[in-house]
Amino acid sequence: MLVAIAALLLLRHPDPYVRSVLALEGNPSQGQVIFQMNCATCHGLTGDGVVGPSLHHVSARKSRIKLIEQVISGKTPPMPQFQPNAQEMADLLEYLESL
Repeated sequence: MLVAIAALLLLRHPDPYVRSVLALEGNPSQGQVIFQMNCATCHGLTGDGVVGPSLHHVSARKSRIKLIEQVISGKTPPMPQFQPNAQEMADLLEYLESL
């Protein structure tokens, strides 16, 4: 029951981009490719952290919504704003959750 309520709340997020990402099933293998192309320079090839922080267990520290907002906002310099399409973001989320 709580899972259903949480899912309903996520799908009622005011941002249509966030809602569309949350409605998709991500592919962690594709997410790894996206990560390596866009994130690995600062976060390391396996998310260990280089310039940017380690992303290991990041999903235990941040919700899916907060992760999406972190990626697309550009509010945490030196991390640039990055808005992949909804499927790419869903894939990236799945990969981040595997770290």
